[in-house]
Parts: sequence; structure tokens; C-alpha cells
Amino acid sequence: MNIATIQQRLFAWGMGKANAANARAIKLIDCPEYESLAELKQALLGNLKHKVLEIGAGAGANFAYYPRQINWIGVEPNPYMHSYLIQEAKQQGLSDITIYKGTAEDLPVEDGSIDTVVSTYVLCSVTDPYASLQEIKRILKPGGNFIFIEHVAGECGTWTRRIQDGIEPVWKTLFDNCHTNRETWNLLQQIGLETIDYYQFKLAFPIVSPHIAGVVKKKAIKSSKPVVNLQVKQID
Repeated sequence: MNIATIQQRLFAWGMGKANAANARAIKLIDCPEYESLAELKQALLGNLKHKVLEIGAGAGANFAYYPRQINWIGVEPNPYMHSYLIQEAKQQGLSDITIYKGTAEDLPVEDGSIDTVVSTYVLCSVTDPYASLQEIKRILKPGGNFIFIEHVAGECGTWTRRIQDGIEPVWKTLFDNCHTNRETWNLLQQIGLETIDYYQFKLAFPIVSPHIAGVVKKKAIKSSKPVVNLQVKQID
């Protein structure tokens, strides 16, 4: 067994154990709308319908928040996560699930076939975040939603950003290609989708902070020029 395989197995085991963690204990800082990560996830995921595709599904930490009747499709590159996904789906009562071994840059579904795409703390670790977002745009139905929760780079010139930039080479090696300093909000504005709700908040751990969360809608009507309607709720 090589080192990469050992790392994948250990990461899958750790993610599986993390499913038992109480997300209500993870408090959001500077986010008056929601007190905890659990409340935020419930608000974003609790009313989804029809076909939902989750990129980087991990061990199924989001299953507790999904409606039970959805048709859930997971794309997870680590094959050792898949057994944890099946186990967690059974435990949470999700029966209509499909799991693919794949990446966000090449999603194994047809154009315009998905009602909602979900990404929670995944765009930090994909190889090509811009290509991943283009794939999300491709597979969404017109009027479909992309729901995200991501940690992003701190403001330029701050100590948080300096630490993020300095630690990134080691951090991404230790934590499955996780980048501490991606400016994900800029990419969301470049792919021709419309941002409807976009929250910014913090968690207690400063290296992977601040965080953004929101819903991005694919245009229901084609237009000759891309339009971005960005509304940011920033808490100082």
C-alpha cells in the first residue's frame, strides 16, 4: 500500500468520524442570521427538491440536512469515502442515492440535468476551481441553484492573509490539497451566473477564515451578455 492510498484511507476514516460531530457546537462569528453551522446548513439544504448533485461529498456530513425524498448524486474522488457515504445515507434515511468516483472538473452527468449543485468546503481543494464552476454551470438546469459554503482568503494586507499565503504549501500537502488563500468570490462573478444571497462570516479558527455561503442561480433566460447581480451581506 503506497503513501497516497494510506492518506486517502486515513482521510476517509477521519471524515467518517467527523459525521458524529455536533455542528450546532460550531458557532458562526459575525453572522447575525445564523448562530451555528448546523442552522446555516439547514437553511441552505433543508428545502431542496428533485435532483441534487454534491461535489466532494466526503463521508456524507450534509445528509442530516437534506430532505429524505431527493434524488441525491454524489461525486467523490476518494473511493474510500464511498462506504461511509452509503452507511451515512442509510442512517439518515436517504434511499435514492448514486455515487460516482470523479472530480468537479469533469462531472459525469448531462448538460442541464441537475436542479441543485451543492459544495461545502470543496472549492478550496479542487485542482481547477474555475473549470469546476464551469462544469457546475453546465449541468444545472436553467433556473437551477448552486449552493456553497467555503472558506476563502483573508483580506490582502492583513495578518490572516500573510499567514495563509505562508502556510499554504504545507497546508495543502497535509490536508488533501486544501488551499487557504483562494479568492473564490471572484470566480463566482466570472462564470455568468447570478448571485442571489451571499453571506460572509468567521469561525474561531483564523487560518481557514473568513467564510462565504450563499445561493447562485443559473439564468433561466439566455442573454447575449453575462449579467452578475451580486449582493453581499458583509459584517464588519
